[in-house]
Amino acid sequence: MAHLADGEIVLPRIARIEWPTVVLALVIYGGFLALTWFWREIPLYILVPLGAWLIAWHGSLQHEVIHNHPTRHTFINDAIGLVPISLWLPYRVYKQSHLAHHRDEHLTDPIEDPESYYFTREDWERFGWFGRGLREFNLTLAGRLTVGPAIILGSFLWHEGLMVIRGEGDRRRLWAEHAVGVAIVLWWVLSVCDMPFLLFFFGFIYAGTGLGRLRSYAEHRFADNHEERTAIVEKSPVFGLLFLYNNLHVLHHRVPGLPWYMLPRVYEKHRDFLVRLNGGLVYRGYFDVARRFLLRMHDDPTHPRYP
Repeated sequence: MAHLADGEIVLPRIARIEWPTVVLALVIYGGFLALTWFWREIPLYILVPLGAWLIAWHGSLQHEVIHNHPTRHTFINDAIGLVPISLWLPYRVYKQSHLAHHRDEHLTDPIEDPESYYFTREDWERFGWFGRGLREFNLTLAGRLTVGPAIILGSFLWHEGLMVIRGEGDRRRLWAEHAVGVAIVLWWVLSVCDMPFLLFFFGFIYAGTGLGRLRSYAEHRFADNHEERTAIVEKSPVFGLLFLYNNLHVLHHRVPGLPWYMLPRVYEKHRDFLVRLNGGLVYRGYFDVARRFLLRMHDDPTHPRYP
């Protein structure tokens, strides 16, 4: 058994190879191959939800392997996460960004936190009336699930494109590596399986990216104490599995090395401590999130520390 520094949480022993995650990876990649191969035989109302689920599930798997799962060998874990079935997000860029996000003292900071949805007042004023209106809609749950994927794809690719053009860091190498994987995925989907690109893009990638935005929508909210900036979404068995139980997000930030399949059990054992830790920022499932924020902004879009 291992203990956190504060002595409040006792962790179970973690195996050298986490077989549930290995099986999950096989299910996701095998499911993707099967779904794209047999797409003609599957009704559209079944194909699109399954395709979106697999893309969102793959994002959850990438998040898992970034945190050194399912083995103790980084090169094996990275190999599992590298396959770009969502096309737009290079795994190694995501890894750099997400590990920076885990500097908890900077959570929600629009300068320091790469995953923040807040803006400085200066940036907010620069957007103009249309840009501000679009971003305000994106801060509602309805907006995050509909226009949210277009905003995140457009913004991400624009900023990454500028970094590649400027030759910043190792971006050119990372995107060249990513381009090889994208070419292989597109060869399989478009040439081998003969699936129309628009069906793959909107039915799988766009819908799956939107589904993934549901998880991140209410994960973080500004508070003076950084421990209280991370939420918990309870009572969500279906979406919990899709998001690999990162709906219990305060526990993940507290113990990022804990495998996904151990999160519910550890959370239930230490729920009282975790709820005190995050100041009671708890939602009773994603229907509770929707009830509160379907057409209402999750928070003021400007960060209070950048007036």
